[in-house]
Amino acid sequence: MMSDRTQQDRAATVAVIGAGDFIGAAIAKRFAAEGYIVFIGRRDGEKLRPLQQEIEAAGGRVEARALDARDEAQMVAFLAEAEAMAPLAVCIFNIGANVNFPLTDTTARVFRKVWEMACFAGFLAGREAARHMLPRGRGSIFFTGATASLRGGVGYAAFASAKFGLRAVAQSAAREWGPRGIHVAHLVIDAGVDTAWVRERMRARAGDEAVAAIEPGQLMRPQAVADAYWALHCQPIDAWTFEQEIRPFAEPW
Repeated sequence: MMSDRTQQDRAATVAVIGAGDFIGAAIAKRFAAEGYIVFIGRRDGEKLRPLQQEIEAAGGRVEARALDARDEAQMVAFLAEAEAMAPLAVCIFNIGANVNFPLTDTTARVFRKVWEMACFAGFLAGREAARHMLPRGRGSIFFTGATASLRGGVGYAAFASAKFGLRAVAQSAAREWGPRGIHVAHLVIDAGVDTAWVRERMRARAGDEAVAAIEPGQLMRPQAVADAYWALHCQPIDAWTFEQEIRPFAEPW
């Protein structure tokens, strides 16, 4: 069911920062199908062309831009342009930066880069989105988290520290902006998402047999993540979720 807020926001923009080929693309297509203008960004802007064409072919409205989300000036300009097209209703920060290195092999450069991508860029996105939304007293700012947002793992010191940090940014933002009409949520994806990258990692670790044995629903579909974000955006103001964990039925936790 659609909330009154969502109906009012139809002539509005949704910014997807980290519009990759799977989760980000699914989010963009979901909101475009609901009638929003989607403003999508990723570092290699040329890779957005197929997604843009798919959304347009389905009758959606989309603008695509190259964006290095770690660069403050680029983030400011990206969200200002999204706001100039139509009021910014939703901003979804979806950059991952998932790397795995033994702690003693993690270089300062890798650690800093992962933090910049997964935490610092999220701070920039949230801050700039709020600057546009707060004067209207409405809007949704969502952050994509991971299992590493809640616990560190072997080889994931850089990734987990960045995701922990992003979760802290989201918590602080929710407490500061929630009373001013901005719905801030942190979505923990506690699962492998069904992407080519995940399947290749499984193949490298356990062989072709392991990939062939994947059951329906064992990996999370990108579309399921997009649906979760849509549901969060549709929540009425008297029942907002801050943090939601989603996982397939078979995922141990």
